[in-house]
Amino acid sequence: MTFVIPQGFSAAGVYSGIKRNPMRQDVALVVSNRPAAAAGVYTKNLVYAAPVAFDRQLTPGEGFRAVVINSGNANACTGERGLHDAAEMARLAAAVCGAEPRQALVLSTGIIGEFMPMEKIAAGIQACAKELASDEAGFIAAARGMMTTDTVHKLYGLGTTVGTRTVHLAGMCKGAAMIAPNMGTMLGLILTDAPIAAADLQRMLTQVVDDTFNCISVDGHMSTNDTVLLLANGAAGGEKLAADELQQFQSALHEVCGQLAKSIPADGEGATHLICIDVKGCATVAAARQIAKSVADSPLVKTAIHGADPNWGRIVSAAGYAGAPFNPAGVNLEVNGVALYRQGAPVEFNADEVSASIKSHRETNVVLSFAEGSAAARFWTADLTAEYVRLNADYHT
Repeated sequence: MTFVIPQGFSAAGVYSGIKRNPMRQDVALVVSNRPAAAAGVYTKNLVYAAPVAFDRQLTPGEGFRAVVINSGNANACTGERGLHDAAEMARLAAAVCGAEPRQALVLSTGIIGEFMPMEKIAAGIQACAKELASDEAGFIAAARGMMTTDTVHKLYGLGTTVGTRTVHLAGMCKGAAMIAPNMGTMLGLILTDAPIAAADLQRMLTQVVDDTFNCISVDGHMSTNDTVLLLANGAAGGEKLAADELQQFQSALHEVCGQLAKSIPADGEGATHLICIDVKGCATVAAARQIAKSVADSPLVKTAIHGADPNWGRIVSAAGYAGAPFNPAGVNLEVNGVALYRQGAPVEFNADEVSASIKSHRETNVVLSFAEGSAAARFWTADLTAEYVRLNADYHT
């Protein structure tokens, strides 16, 4: 399927020497040919990187022309020098498209605590400027430029009708570990040609991220650099979206962010299974999410799925210590459509068949239902493998 590209955007990604492998891009540039409104959602970690500090000061806002991205160096825990380097990255990116420094935003990911190799960054931005393209190849190169331990680039886009207009949305993200709710080590950039005011962008992005990027987990570790940016340049034409049009756009935004969010635990470091956890019948959405997160973060649940073990006790007990009150006699559990537990008690099932189902499918579906209300939540996570331990034991710090 051809990747959908919103009007008025171009992108590129190059290797500049930040990473050790010259076959992997490490600087990317995304440019709008007209000023765009922008919104951002960021890590809640009290220790946050310089690019997060830089972007937070500017979003939500209007008039943006560029986003510069680098991987291989997080520019985190780098003090005043790091703040200066983030601002310099924005200045360099803005300059190549004839814009002011405050018209560019910055995304960085990689090793924490090392200063940015600014000569390499500057050369990479110049190289990107020469390769900017409004085609799929350009956006793939940019998406690869934000990868660290990801095994695949992550892109998703769509066209949709809003009112009487056709608008387009496209997004890219990175993430494979240090992934936890309130965003993990992930970067996301969503682009649209719809005309939308910055305040509306911020409201919608905050709501959508809460249901998507904040509902994934790989290892429960919150990072210093997590950022999702949303840019709208209005190239589709017409007046700014309002009322029902904004609701229609938000539904499309939810689809894009949901698909990108799901792709992160699907590519979890060393993962062999993507685990979808549906929690239903709770008193509140907050309670449903709390239970889903507890199950998703349990190392025993994650290792059971890796071993294709339908160990219902690990799942039910993880729900029980989540801190959300419920009647234990009203709990039901299914794994891959097979009932393992009903009304607070185990039921007979063919363990070999359920194990074979887990083993033979990349995706495992866990459904927990309660008798407390009608609220529900969906959470995505990955299994925990020996390869995850190896990758993070060997990772350069």
